[in-house]
Amino acid sequence: MNIDFSFLEASSVAGLFATALLTLNLLLGMLVSTDFKKSPYFQRLPEQLKAINLLELHNKTAYFALGMVVLHPVLLVLDKSSKFTLVDVLLPINAPFEKFYVAFGTISLYLLLLVVISSQKKVKRLMGFRTWKYLHFVSYLTAILFTIHGIMLDPELKNRPVDFLDAEKLLSELCLLVLIIATVLRFRYQLKR
Repeated sequence: MNIDFSFLEASSVAGLFATALLTLNLLLGMLVSTDFKKSPYFQRLPEQLKAINLLELHNKTAYFALGMVVLHPVLLVLDKSSKFTLVDVLLPINAPFEKFYVAFGTISLYLLLLVVISSQKKVKRLMGFRTWKYLHFVSYLTAILFTIHGIMLDPELKNRPVDFLDAEKLLSELCLLVLIIATVLRFRYQLKR
């Protein structure tokens, strides 16, 4: 049995998983930070669903998302055909092509690291809840930038025009739509408070 493995394909799959996890994580975070338990929809849920600790699930998906976001460029660098080096990933000004959209991915990585590190109990305590909360809003920008990065780049790195109707792109486009709606709703909720 001959299995054709490509680090480039694996990088693309890791990026898709990261996009889906970031979207799920953002939605879970919204539920945790709002009064959803008081809503009539929550009251109608089965007891098994009500018993799920959403904060714990939110935290775990954040770590998995961070893992996928880090794995994505690592696999890219391992692929000899990609021409990407670690420097290109960390400083996208050196990227072999599409520097602007590569930069979206790099900025997302740095912002996600900031959000996860600032959410550690000791760091959170040092900065205070209010500062942490405002800093945590960066997660919305992080997910949106990462998703745009995935939509606009050619998964085969051939600098071809983007096929927006490709199945992988459609998944990312759906995530982007959900993220934009979620962001608008979350900030509207925050302003009302």
